[in-house]
Amino acid sequence: MIRVGDLEKSLKFYTEVLGMNLLRRKDYPSGKFTLAFVGYGEECNTAVIELTHNWDQDQYELGDGYGHIALGVENIYETCASIKCNGGVVSREPGPMKHGSTVIAFVEDPDGYKIELIEIKSREIKS
Repeated sequence: MIRVGDLEKSLKFYTEVLGMNLLRRKDYPSGKFTLAFVGYGEECNTAVIELTHNWDQDQYELGDGYGHIALGVENIYETCASIKCNGGVVSREPGPMKHGSTVIAFVEDPDGYKIELIEIKSREIKS
């Protein structure tokens, strides 16, 4: 779960820029907050991200305990180009990680949360 300052802006980023689906959304008027769940597949089969929007707060300190969310992608260069075309910010261009050969990149959501993209190499399926 991550807290977001502007739910509509965050939903646009996660759905339009990263290509996730809005799986469900519910307002809790007595608690003055909204929960929205986004992901690439149904909650019963894949991991999802819970976005929490407290109605009376529009900004948060990211904190020093948060690192980043990581997503595996098949073609990191095409993915980053698509993210840029859709208005997203690529804060670290694709390239090998510092102490290895895995190709990674970083993007930021509207609240400044970092999302690492990790290129997944295609594997041949042997019969």
